[in-house]
Amino acid sequence: MICGSKKIFMALAVVSAVIFVLWGIKLFLTEIPLWVRWEENTFMDKSGNYEIALHHKKVCVKYDKSVIWSSPKEVKVQKVLSCDIDNDEMEELVLLCWKIGRFGKHKPFWVADEEDTWSQHLFVYEYEAERIRPKWMSSYLGQDIVDMKSNGQEAPYIRLWMQEPEGTMSSWFWDSWGFQREENNISFCVFGDVLAHKPIYNYGLQKEPSFGFLFENVQEILDDSTVSIINQETPLTDNPAMYGDFPRFGTPVQVGQAIVDAGFDIVTCATNHALDRGVEGVDFTKKFFESNDIKCLGIQTSEEATRNLYTIIRRNGVRFALLNFTYGTNGISIPKSFPNMVHLFSEKEVHNALEQARSVADFVIVFAHWGTEYAQKPDAFQKMWTQIFLECEVDVVVGTHPHCLQPYELLVNDNGHQMLVYYSIGNYISAQSEKSCVKGGVAQFTIGLTPDGYQLTEYMLQPLAITWHEGGKYTVECLIEKGNNE
Repeated sequence: MICGSKKIFMALAVVSAVIFVLWGIKLFLTEIPLWVRWEENTFMDKSGNYEIALHHKKVCVKYDKSVIWSSPKEVKVQKVLSCDIDNDEMEELVLLCWKIGRFGKHKPFWVADEEDTWSQHLFVYEYEAERIRPKWMSSYLGQDIVDMKSNGQEAPYIRLWMQEPEGTMSSWFWDSWGFQREENNISFCVFGDVLAHKPIYNYGLQKEPSFGFLFENVQEILDDSTVSIINQETPLTDNPAMYGDFPRFGTPVQVGQAIVDAGFDIVTCATNHALDRGVEGVDFTKKFFESNDIKCLGIQTSEEATRNLYTIIRRNGVRFALLNFTYGTNGISIPKSFPNMVHLFSEKEVHNALEQARSVADFVIVFAHWGTEYAQKPDAFQKMWTQIFLECEVDVVVGTHPHCLQPYELLVNDNGHQMLVYYSIGNYISAQSEKSCVKGGVAQFTIGLTPDGYQLTEYMLQPLAITWHEGGKYTVECLIEKGNNE
């Protein structure tokens, strides 16, 4: 009997040990990950009426020094924000938190049993007089978040930035009911001079009037970019009597329509040929592009009385200020009645414009029509203005006009600000026969989300070559596949 009792005791001990081990394994597997950083802080909402305190994984909200709300007992709070996530000009209380199970009290009808593991959630509450009211609680994220923060902008551009354990970032915006994840990278492609000499436009008008051949080999680059830009060197016209080649260009409007059909977002038009067809050419060119939802930089119509030296575009809640200047207009004076017609380099005006642009934008990009024609290195004028742009903390400069490629580089000023400058990206299309003018390039750069916010993360130049075909057709070919910075 004693021996039998020992066996029973030992069996019970083994079973207990196994149960204990299994319980320990389950506890380990269901515990909150060790990488979670538990924040503690106290702050006021924007109105100054509510005090929010996060301590010991719990949130407490006070109104007029009295506690009006505490986070649920079953929830452990990792971080708390107060920001206007739905752009109604009223802040919301946002909790990055952990709870057991993926669903709330009213779980979906198709869920039979709730999971018993810890999962990460976003809880959103509204401030309402002297109480806190739940706004959005169906909040399982589907991924692990180390940290979250608001991008700090005013409505309607609020984003929540989430940092994942491996260091990558994601951006989330409120979309009617719940958060949607958006593409983090904002990629730009910038093409050089469109110089539609007579052989090019004659071929198009006679053989391919859509002029689609101009962009047929670069459509993939355009489709893969968030923002696409090209320099329209010459004024457009729908009057055949105003068609013209060097030195006074007049470009068939079909070329502009090909730019529209290719899907470009922006054209730069502050060039030395901007006034080749006078006020009529400027008016027609800008109205044509903007009527087709393309931003037209560097020129203003005779009807625009206010000088507007920068344009703001927004992508993923990020604000970009775009500016376009030319060194001159081939000796043609800007009409005294329309002093805003072409944006010229003027140190005082450029300084003021950049200061204003910087105050309302996250990034500043300048398109500079400058330099010496056919020179493969930047001249003194380019270097002087590059230094001015760097001191003014421009983020990217893209140059045109020399009709050939020049170097590009990343510069840093004394404050540690980085500026990417492409001194010249050459021609996109032309009938110039000089060897250096046949090769151009696409400036490509990416603004990506990092733990420190949106920054320049990639840049390169995709070489292009203009090819003449028997029969008079001109096309543009990519010389190499896209690669690393060169």
